[in-house]
Amino acid sequence: MTFSQDVWQRNQDLYQKILALPFNQELAAGSLDREAFCHYVIQDAHYLLAYGRALAVAAAKAYEADDVIQFSEAAKIAIIVERSLHSDFMQEFDISKTEFESTPLTLACHHYTSFLTATAWSESYPVILAALLPCFWIYAEVGKDIVNQSVENNPYQAWIDTYAGEEFNTAVRNVIATVDKVAARCDEDTLAKMHAAYTMGAKLEWLFWDSAYQQRQWLGLDQA
Repeated sequence: MTFSQDVWQRNQDLYQKILALPFNQELAAGSLDREAFCHYVIQDAHYLLAYGRALAVAAAKAYEADDVIQFSEAAKIAIIVERSLHSDFMQEFDISKTEFESTPLTLACHHYTSFLTATAWSESYPVILAALLPCFWIYAEVGKDIVNQSVENNPYQAWIDTYAGEEFNTAVRNVIATVDKVAARCDEDTLAKMHAAYTMGAKLEWLFWDSAYQQRQWLGLDQA
């Protein structure tokens, strides 16, 4: 069994909980509250910048030249997507540059980006890849599920298409292949760290979506 097969099987219950989140169910139905979606888009733009930086560190720590290219390109794409959020979705949903820049990271976004940044700088290359994998893989699978359920004239269809498209899914398959290649050379202690990093990343994916639906900021510190 490959690492990817094992880690997906171990975290299947968590993945099903992500699919069942009201945010994803209502996104597919086209009934998601506009404010919740805008909240999500702003936080996702913040997140992608940190994700791009973590990918760049992964590229710097990569074992092989092909991996350096793969994750350098992924870092570049993360930033391109972050910028496209400003030019496309934020404009479409009337989110101004001032509103974005004045909106701080939520607790969920801060937790997730801090986890990725700390892992990227302090852990080995295999563990970094495992931490980065949930964002790639879970997004792709959730995107497929939402496409299968999406209603006609869904106001969020352009967003759904971004993560359910073949180009993104090809990139995900390539990342999974690289993770499996790297994991095959790892000892048991490193594999255990990889599993822990993936599971934490998957939990933070759940938290990110749930936080957006609830439009949470800093829990008890939220403004009334």
